[in-house]
Amino acid sequence: MLLWLKHYRPELLAGDVSAGVIVALMLLPQGMAYAMLAGLPPVNGLYASILPAIAYALFGSSMVQSVGPMAITSLMTGTALAALAPPGSALSVVLAGQMALIAGVVLFLCGMLRLGFLAGFLSRPVMSGFITGASLLITGGQIEPLLGGPLAAIHLPSAIVGLSSLLALWLAQRYLVRGLGALGLPRSVADMVSRLAPVVVLVVATAAVGVLDLTRLGVQVVGEIPSGMPAIQLMLSADHWRSLLVPALLVAFMIFLSSQSAAQSLALKRGERILTNHELLGLGAANLASAVSGGFAVTGSISRSAVNYSAGANTPLASVISAGLILVVLWVPTTWVSLLPLPALAATIILPVLGMIDLTTLRDAWRYDRSDAGALLATSTGVVLLGVEEGVILGVVLSLATLIWRSSRPHIAVIGRIPGSEHFRNVERHQVDTLPEVLMLRIDADLYFGNVGVVFDHLESLLKARAAEGLRTRHVVLVMSAVSLIDTTGLYALIEINRSLQAQRIKLHLSEVKGPVMDRLQQSDLLGQLGGQVFLSTAQAFRRLGEGPAQTP
Repeated sequence: MLLWLKHYRPELLAGDVSAGVIVALMLLPQGMAYAMLAGLPPVNGLYASILPAIAYALFGSSMVQSVGPMAITSLMTGTALAALAPPGSALSVVLAGQMALIAGVVLFLCGMLRLGFLAGFLSRPVMSGFITGASLLITGGQIEPLLGGPLAAIHLPSAIVGLSSLLALWLAQRYLVRGLGALGLPRSVADMVSRLAPVVVLVVATAAVGVLDLTRLGVQVVGEIPSGMPAIQLMLSADHWRSLLVPALLVAFMIFLSSQSAAQSLALKRGERILTNHELLGLGAANLASAVSGGFAVTGSISRSAVNYSAGANTPLASVISAGLILVVLWVPTTWVSLLPLPALAATIILPVLGMIDLTTLRDAWRYDRSDAGALLATSTGVVLLGVEEGVILGVVLSLATLIWRSSRPHIAVIGRIPGSEHFRNVERHQVDTLPEVLMLRIDADLYFGNVGVVFDHLESLLKARAAEGLRTRHVVLVMSAVSLIDTTGLYALIEINRSLQAQRIKLHLSEVKGPVMDRLQQSDLLGQLGGQVFLSTAQAFRRLGEGPAQTP
């Protein structure tokens, strides 16, 4: 906690200040837009950008992570609240804070209990599928605000504002960096300028609303934004705990996954280490701070964190500066903010969210592992058709199901010796020497209740195949070099295999048993009943069991 402050050097200040200013400019429109996505008043998005950033700076481990509102968590919040309170109502604000409170407590406790390893149970393709599905859902939900009404009843002035804003943002995204580079600006400066395009677009759109009096034509605007610092208080609804529990847990899960992804990618670039459990503490503290300051669920933003890093951020002081600048904006008169047109805000949501659609992972997964590609598509479809919460649950279930399925189908190889060496390889992949009466099997997985049946069946099928070929089997060697664990079910299976082989006058041998596995086997009856021996190495087993010349298939 605050180790970065103890070792802070004056030469780091310039980078932190520049990054703080740039991220604050990004947060102003993003915060308000994501608050509306969550079904809350726009000002609550600004509230969620102040104290949470400071809390994360105190407890988090990333030096450049930018914590605040994000599209996915905002959508999840809005989806959960839609059935409980009218959008923008006082009750929705209370419930959003309550969700952030639950998520914050869960994240903080997970950090205290060192449960960061649980993040590994959601695969990359499933995570990509969820983000892609959520992006499509967000985009679809912003079409009506962008056009000022449903497709069947488009409000022309609103559509002009929204589509022109969207076009301007797209042109800036596609051509602005190149154009600024042609003018002689360094690539890093051009990138930062281009990322501020949403601010420029919103300023122009706001000016157009004011000059042309577009509100008279029916263009909807943000409306009055209360000035001043958010009140520090915790408002709760005793009637909604049960309704909010599951959505808040799912939001907490997504908060950690999103933030961890952003923090890890930037840490690799900076040569730093991210402490997973400290991240949980930092995110928990950020959401608790958001809950007491009128905000909603917050997380590390991949895009803002990247901008923070590119803008020269060296420490969390950059985020503290961003929070301070947003607070200053809230203290000054906010009349101009009230004229921000909702169609333009919708445009600032749509374009970055469309960029989150991950076709690259789908392409790579389709080439590499069709089951992963299927899980990605299923998760995306589940989010779009069933909903965000259901999509998260589906993603977790698919990840666990994939893990269970793969672990239940261990790789088992019949091996032989590479001629002239003590190396043993798969007989189907290499030219190897084998012993005519010896079957050597390498098991490339732990032996547990989920896969021992497959191992047993595979061994029996191999013995039958050898018998059908007229080969006599006197010895079976199980090479355990890849086995790190044998549970009780696995132990009983080995005992049963040993008995079955003894009944067939076949000796069962073990080789290359790891120390921890051997320690546990010595506490069992298996070694005393074993028909064969335990060999230190496979080469030793090959030499001891060799009767007659080796054969090369």
